[in-house]
Amino acid sequence: MYLVFTTNYFPWLTIVVVLPIFFGSLLFFLPHKGNKVIRWYTTFICFLELLMITYPFCYHFELDDPLIQLTEDYKWIHFLNFYWRLGIDGLSIGPILLTGFITTLATLAAWPVTQNSRLFHFLMLTMYSGQIGSFSSRDLLLFFLMWEFELIPVYLLLSMWGGKKRLYSATKFILYTAGSSIFLLMGVLGIGLYGSNEPTFNFETSANQSYPIALEIIFYIGFLIVFAVKSPIIPLHTWLPDTHGEAHYSTCMLLAGILLKMGAYGLVRINMELLPYAHSLFSPWLIIVGIIQIIYAASTSPGQRNLKKRIAYSSVSHMGFIIIGIGSISDAGLNGSILQIISHGFIGTGLFFLAGTGYDRIRLVYLDDMGGMAIPIPKIFTTFSIFSMASLALPGMSGFVAELIVFFGIITSQKYLLMTKILILFVMAIGMILTPIYLLSMLRQMFYGYKLFNVQNFSFFDSGPRELFVSISILLPIIGIGIYPDFVLSLSVDKVEAILANYFYR
Repeated sequence: MYLVFTTNYFPWLTIVVVLPIFFGSLLFFLPHKGNKVIRWYTTFICFLELLMITYPFCYHFELDDPLIQLTEDYKWIHFLNFYWRLGIDGLSIGPILLTGFITTLATLAAWPVTQNSRLFHFLMLTMYSGQIGSFSSRDLLLFFLMWEFELIPVYLLLSMWGGKKRLYSATKFILYTAGSSIFLLMGVLGIGLYGSNEPTFNFETSANQSYPIALEIIFYIGFLIVFAVKSPIIPLHTWLPDTHGEAHYSTCMLLAGILLKMGAYGLVRINMELLPYAHSLFSPWLIIVGIIQIIYAASTSPGQRNLKKRIAYSSVSHMGFIIIGIGSISDAGLNGSILQIISHGFIGTGLFFLAGTGYDRIRLVYLDDMGGMAIPIPKIFTTFSIFSMASLALPGMSGFVAELIVFFGIITSQKYLLMTKILILFVMAIGMILTPIYLLSMLRQMFYGYKLFNVQNFSFFDSGPRELFVSISILLPIIGIGIYPDFVLSLSVDKVEAILANYFYR
């Protein structure tokens, strides 16, 4: 028994995927009906899951091995030749750890939720299982099932615990995401059935498969539509501001921290790794779209009066750097994209959490109605300012390092001419100049002036211990990665070299 628990034979990943939804379903059987027991139970499950994720990665994962580790392969449905295949590598370990960390903090942030809290916390734990399953799947059909699995919880969280237009935003979300999933299913079945009498959905088999040029391009476009919706990439981004504007802030934390990153992960895992020739053809277009996205979203954000919609457009802008890094086809560019996935996961989560804590106090969402909040709530003002500085890529924070490495990725790319690189960097710099404009104006409208401070009989209370704990827990990795980015880069550098070998050495 000792050997089973201390070697790779123990099914760590299966337990990690199943544990949240299994124990989450027990919420409905708890005899106590109080919200306090439900909150503590859910927090305990999330913390236990985080420990279950961290332990095998610390003791059984080899950083210098680019191959799949902790693999599990069980035949699930014999008739369909369908396998339960799980495994992790340097590309998936970062998003999985991010998922565990962010979901645990999101459950702490959701403590003020009292309406039907059993269902709320069960849906959060169901999302947890679906997201871990997506990042650890080594079977294309299983990846599709896990991708779909977390859509229903998000839809219910939006439609039941959102703002006044929650049904509109939830419907828009499900139409975009479920509609695009048709392309994912078609692509998965196309790759699985190509060149074989029996369907083979194994990632390793598909990575070594070659396709006719026209077919590979068709597969690539189909997968690109799916991941462009989830990332989001313009013009398929319009569901995001509406969703963030109406969702409860703990749901926004999961959306900004994890859900958007699933799209970027899919671009690397499927488009880049399985379809290298098509990716080399489309990479210049990805860079063009990424540049347009940075400038468009940064230009649109100042016009948003809703605080959460302004932060949502900042997320769209920062996702442009991930797309550019993926399109650069260089070591630095792809490593910078992976670092930006982790970095923006923390920064976006922190901004939405603080926006939500502010709403809990003043019940206002429009910036025109705010002002003068710095004096009565100095802790929220301080933490909000720090996260805003991290978002505008202040040196010493994770956002600065990630965007700088993406810049180096463009400079060192072997695919583009020197003048093209200079033009790309110039336009990216314009987008980075626009970022402080909307973030600093947001801080000015919220915290400076005297509007709310002069209102009669208006009382404030500052961050409590729980809120401070969540804010500091998100802030520490941002500063840690900014000071020592190798903490994240060491996870992915060997896997990145293995992926790029398809482009330069075959």
